[in-house]
Amino acid sequence: MSQPKVNIFRSGIWDRLSPNLRGIIWLVTGTFLFSSVDAVVKHLGQSFHPFELAFFRYFIGTIILLPIFIRLGTRGMRTNIFGLHLLRLGLAYIAQLCIFIAIIYMPLADATALSFSKPLFTTIAAVIILSEVVRKARWVATGVGLIGVLVMIRPGTGAVDPVAFLAIFSALTFAFGNVLIRVLARTEPMTRILFYYHAGGLVVGLFTVIWVWKTPVGFEWFFLIAIGVITTMGMTCYVKAFSVGEASAVGPSEYIRLIYAATFGYFIFSEIPDFWTIVGATIIVGAALFIARDAARASSEPR
Repeated sequence: MSQPKVNIFRSGIWDRLSPNLRGIIWLVTGTFLFSSVDAVVKHLGQSFHPFELAFFRYFIGTIILLPIFIRLGTRGMRTNIFGLHLLRLGLAYIAQLCIFIAIIYMPLADATALSFSKPLFTTIAAVIILSEVVRKARWVATGVGLIGVLVMIRPGTGAVDPVAFLAIFSALTFAFGNVLIRVLARTEPMTRILFYYHAGGLVVGLFTVIWVWKTPVGFEWFFLIAIGVITTMGMTCYVKAFSVGEASAVGPSEYIRLIYAATFGYFIFSEIPDFWTIVGATIIVGAALFIARDAARASSEPR
C-alpha cells in the first residue's frame, strides 16, 4: 500500500521549524525560482529582444498584483514624493534590462556571480544616499569583493567580455535602487512602492516594446508569461524569508543561487564555468557574506 502524503503545512511540522529555518527554506525556494527565470530568459533571448522580455516581466507582474493595487485605491496611490518613485523605477528598470542582456549573452554562472557584487555597491550607495558611517572592515571587504569582480572579467588579458560590464552596471543600479527603497519606506507603505515600480515599469515597457515587438507563437506565450509569474513568486518567497527569519541567518543562503545557475547552465546550455570565474565568484561571495555579517553585528549593537 502506498504511504499517505504528508502536508507539512497542515500537519504542524512547518510551525515547529525555527523561524530562521523557515526563512532559509523560503529563500532557497526563491533563489531556485529566480534561477529558473534566468534560464527561461536565456532561452527566449535567442528569439526575443530584451525590451520585450522586460515588458512581459512587468506586464504579468502588474496583473498578478492588480487585486492588491485595486484595494489600495486612488487615495492609497497618492504620494508627495513622486519624483523619488520615478528615480527608483528608472534605476530598477535599467538594472533589470541590463541583467537580462547579461543572462542572454553570458554563461549563467558568470552573470549570476557578477550580480552578487550588489552588496559591494550597496555599501557605497548607503554612504552617498543615507550618509551611513561604514566601518573600516566593511570598506576592506568591499575592496576585496571588487578585486573578485576584476578577477572574473580579467581586464588587460584580451578576454574581457564587454557584456560583463552590463552585469556589473546592473548590480550597481540595483544597489542604488534598493537603498532608495529604504528612503521611500520612511513615509511610503510597501504596496505603494510596489505599485509605482510595476505600473511605471509597464508604462516604460509599452514605449520601448513597440519598436521591437515580435508576436509570440505556441509555447512562446507560455514561457513569456512564466517570466512574470515566476518572478512574482520568487519575490514573494524573498519577502516571506526575511519577514520570518533574521537577515544575518537567512541571507547567506541566497548564494545557493550560484549553484542553481551553474547547474542550469551546464545541463541546458552546455556551459562550464572556467577557473577564473570560480575564483572570482568565490571572492565576491566571501566579501558579500562578510559585509552582511558585519551589517548584522552593527545593527545589533547598542547606540
